[in-house]
Amino acid sequence: MQDINTKKISKSTLDILLPLVRKYMSPYVGQLCLALFFMLVAAAATALFAKLLQPVLDKAMIGVQNDPSTLHVIIPLGGMIFLSFAVRGIATYLQTIKMNKISQSVVADIQNDVFSHFMTLDLTFFHKYPSGELVSRVTNDVNVMRIAVVDTLTGVGSNVLTLIFLLVVMVMQDWHLSLIALTIFPLASGLVAYLGRRLRKISKSIQGETANLMGVLGQIFQGIRQVQAYGMEEREKERAGHAVLSVRHLNIKAARISNLSTPINEILVGAVVFGVIVYGGYRIAEGELTPGGLMSFIAAFALAYEPMKKLAKLNNSLQLGLGAAERVQDMMSRQASVTDKINAKDLNVNVPDIRLDHVSFSYEGIDTTKALNDVSLQIESGKVTALVGASGSGKTTILSLLLRFYDPQSGTILIDGTDIRDLTLSSLRRHIALVSQDITIFDDTVAGNIAYGLPEATPEQIRSAARAAAAEDFILKMPKGFDTEVGENGVLLSGGQRQRISLARAILRNAPILFLDEATSALDNESERTIQHTLESLQKGRTTLMIAHRLSTIQHADKIIVMDKGQVVEVGTHEELYPKGGVYTRMHNAAIVG
Repeated sequence: MQDINTKKISKSTLDILLPLVRKYMSPYVGQLCLALFFMLVAAAATALFAKLLQPVLDKAMIGVQNDPSTLHVIIPLGGMIFLSFAVRGIATYLQTIKMNKISQSVVADIQNDVFSHFMTLDLTFFHKYPSGELVSRVTNDVNVMRIAVVDTLTGVGSNVLTLIFLLVVMVMQDWHLSLIALTIFPLASGLVAYLGRRLRKISKSIQGETANLMGVLGQIFQGIRQVQAYGMEEREKERAGHAVLSVRHLNIKAARISNLSTPINEILVGAVVFGVIVYGGYRIAEGELTPGGLMSFIAAFALAYEPMKKLAKLNNSLQLGLGAAERVQDMMSRQASVTDKINAKDLNVNVPDIRLDHVSFSYEGIDTTKALNDVSLQIESGKVTALVGASGSGKTTILSLLLRFYDPQSGTILIDGTDIRDLTLSSLRRHIALVSQDITIFDDTVAGNIAYGLPEATPEQIRSAARAAAAEDFILKMPKGFDTEVGENGVLLSGGQRQRISLARAILRNAPILFLDEATSALDNESERTIQHTLESLQKGRTTLMIAHRLSTIQHADKIIVMDKGQVVEVGTHEELYPKGGVYTRMHNAAIVG
């Protein structure tokens, strides 16, 4: 799957990094300062060790050999070197622990922000992106971003400080040798920048292919019953294998590029060390430098080479992280097409009247494929209105528009005379209870699923709703009753049981508007007759819109609206429509009531 971001011009490192630092690191400034202090201590201890090598060699080694009376300096010098190692170890541990805590906090902050933003977007967004890709953005991409926001900054801070201290030691020992050693920096920096640019491009491809892999695996696992029923295991193995190989190929390519700096840097460093030894030897011969001074310089350079290598690696990690950050920022920039107006007001009605006035809608905004074409209809207050029609006639689209999953391209939808676009989304949906044919059961307890729309419900209210939905008997037979975990998407429940829990959820919500979309489609005839009485009781005093295939569930409706190809073709009661010999009659006779 080609990621949309690969078509965009990459931003500069600072353009991406600075907003992230400002937003996510600012709450942790105090902890960062403390971590920086420990970095400073560790860097100073490293430089101290390099500096101490000169007196150790000149005084404690060569000096003692020439003059045994100076033996007393060995223990203090050895103790100071031991102390430098101890201090560096403790300081490194403390700054690592501190930065890890900040790192995990930042990841949690970003994941919360990304998920919260997703929750503000409408169904158009979720239909565009597979669920596996969205999960990848929240988990995989954000974890890679952590490298860019925290781990890289930690490494840059500690390694730059160490490098600075060691450069000071090198200059103090011999500035001529320092000039020779510093010739490596421009060459190494240019190589790091070049490799970083290539890595960021690959990073975006890696994250895109990883998201594709998660999407493929999610589809296979969710549809495992169909996969096994049709014997398609080998095909799905092949499909998943292709996705796995794509990720593998890109990761190998990224590793090859990121590690290319190692052999080149080793050659450059070897050349510099050769020059330092040759030139340093001449300076010792001329009496301008001591063996200890040369050894101290070489040790400082060798120690400085390590942070140089780490900085190169950190830049590679930074670019990989920024590639993921661009993908996350792209998602965070998406805006919902269905939002509250600035002056939107709360809906506050008891039993509302609902009207569609010349409503037209197409899912892609294309006139030639209208799902609804100039539809006008009324759902009267306190009455039961049924929508029937063949598949694709526009019934479910009307339901989606009433819930404001989408807004119509033209026309208005009114509740008690108020355009629903002038109402807040939260108050509109708070007045609606939905029982859909696409039942969603969460990986929670039975009680948790029933109370999903009313979290503050008491155990007695939950049990009463289950009883009304003819679900109490089978629930009490479960291992832990209402506290039984039902598994992902209610995998431990039958289709009828899942539908009855969905009905109980709507009953408990006790909303003034009731939408029933094939509410009893998964029930046997006996259960349907039992629940039908419950539904009839539930519909009293509510404005109800129901979609059903079974004639028995809609023939007693106060009004039946017949849809065909996105238009209203007939309106009336069963007794009025059946004798006409029209669309409704043909559906009734064919036992297809949509």
